[in-house]
Amino acid sequence: MAFFSVVIPLFNKANHIETTIKSILSQTFTDYEIIVINDGSTDNGEALVRGFNDDRIQVYNQENQGVSIARNLGIEKSKGKLIALMDADDFWLPDHLQELANLFQDFPDCGIYCSRHKIKISKKHFKIPVYNGINESFRGIVSDYFFSNRPFRITWTSSLAIPKEILEKIEGFTPNVTNGQDLELWTKIGIKYPVAITNKTTAIYNFDIPNSVTKNHVNSMKLMDFEQFKLSEKENPSLKNFLDLYRIEYGLRYYIFENKEKASFYLKDVDPQNINLKIQLLLKMPSVFLRLFLKSKNTLKRIGFDFSIYD
Repeated sequence: MAFFSVVIPLFNKANHIETTIKSILSQTFTDYEIIVINDGSTDNGEALVRGFNDDRIQVYNQENQGVSIARNLGIEKSKGKLIALMDADDFWLPDHLQELANLFQDFPDCGIYCSRHKIKISKKHFKIPVYNGINESFRGIVSDYFFSNRPFRITWTSSLAIPKEILEKIEGFTPNVTNGQDLELWTKIGIKYPVAITNKTTAIYNFDIPNSVTKNHVNSMKLMDFEQFKLSEKENPSLKNFLDLYRIEYGLRYYIFENKEKASFYLKDVDPQNINLKIQLLLKMPSVFLRLFLKSKNTLKRIGFDFSIYD
């Protein structure tokens, strides 16, 4: 049995997957298996993975069913104690798995173990996430996970590990959710279990800025059911504030692309105190102006200038 099972969903990432696999094979901690789920790729990514001569690598194929089902299959096939998730275009520094193993040894009863990471927003520009109430040197169990999960999320998919037994209890990712499926799972676990974080940056998130966000794309999103958290939100104000941020984000996306029915559906449950002045002003502007604003924001991010309307 391996200590870590590294689960990678693969869909048309031939330009990145070799670099990603190499970063795993360069780990100082070597007790792991790599499980790649080829989710119906139409490029040569699968062949590139099979080109590595390492018996720790396993490849499984499925028809294209989406990242949630791919990850769930990887978890099902895994034999490790901890599941380390990895996207096919991200990157680990050599001490990533060792840091997570040390964190697990020191805090064995947590539901999620998180490394710190940096976000590559353009070819030469990175952002360093910061978290409410957690300084750069802190290492240990986060006292208020949902409060500290802003302005950046502590739990980013390629920088964390979760005990397999917990993923089995939670029943993994919801298959029909196509946007925010990771957010849903981390929330489920964060309600029930402590979350621990390292004080070292060991992973790089290659942030994908879409060339275009279309009305069809937004309206085809299948989002998590916020209703499942209603009781927990009543008992945990930090959770309520955290989830309201995403109700606002989804509501604003729908508003931008003129789906006012769905925008109202998500915004109706937001505590008015959680809608800042910037959001209030945006929701009074014509949608066409907001689409231009979104396009400009993405263009600025590509050259290294990023900002948030939620702060």
